[in-house]
Amino acid sequence: MGGKTTMTNKVVIIGCGNVGMSYAYALLNQRTKVNEIVLIDLDQQRIDGEAMDLNHGLPFAPSKIKIRAGSYDDCKDAAIICICAGANQEKGETRLDLLSKNNLIFKSIIDKIIPTGFDGIFLVATNPVDIMTYFTFKHSKFPAGKVIGSGTTLDTARLRYLIGDKLSVNPKNVHAYVMGEHGDSEFVLWSNAYVGSVSVQKFLEKSELDNISLQVKNAAYEIINRKGATYYAIGMVLVRITNAILDDENTILTVSSYSKEHDIYIGMPSVVGKNGVTSLIEVNFTEEEKEKFSNSANIIKKEVDKL
Repeated sequence: MGGKTTMTNKVVIIGCGNVGMSYAYALLNQRTKVNEIVLIDLDQQRIDGEAMDLNHGLPFAPSKIKIRAGSYDDCKDAAIICICAGANQEKGETRLDLLSKNNLIFKSIIDKIIPTGFDGIFLVATNPVDIMTYFTFKHSKFPAGKVIGSGTTLDTARLRYLIGDKLSVNPKNVHAYVMGEHGDSEFVLWSNAYVGSVSVQKFLEKSELDNISLQVKNAAYEIINRKGATYYAIGMVLVRITNAILDDENTILTVSSYSKEHDIYIGMPSVVGKNGVTSLIEVNFTEEEKEKFSNSANIIKKEVDKL
């Protein structure tokens, strides 16, 4: 590994398909501390075009940002490297089906990053995100808190939107979390779900709660069936995590964080700031929720062990 370099508020995006470019576009349209975006992809000609296209919108952007196509040398002084590279989730395919395809892709990427001396935060968006985040952690040998997956942050956003829509309240006033694998074994923490300071369970029947849980779990499949892929919302989720890091917010997000107990990465309420995940929020589970979390952790662990 090379010598440490002074970091800038540079974000390097590796893998500039739908998700990577939605993230870049969302960064351009929101006020952030990001002062440079570097795009890296196998298709050099296309990312040259993507950088040109984004730059042409700068006169109307809320912040001044340098945007360009680059190379792995640009990783050395980046604050955040966001990995969005990998195979797409096809119709009828689960996130775990993507594991074998994306495993090799990640190894080659991380092997190119580490020699640059990069010392920022790894942010992983590629599915299956919990497993790919674990792989990034193990292969990079970074401290666990400096490797973050998008986890169930998107699922939590979907949940808050659905509750807000059902109750006709702003989803920003809904405090509820989806935990576990970003996938089929995820679950809603209904025992700790509130609108303002009132339990959601006081407003909705169990059948309504179950229906919302199902909609959250199946959201990606429904979108993929209709338009082939999901990318706008996850792009905004990645910006949210980026702002939490660069603004040192110490905000609580259900990112994919390292669980020492299970030796995996999994979606949990985590405190996110400039050093990545600094601590985990201890959750008071019901017995049923405890079982669901263990089940989800075991599913991830089983797949991790195949590595």
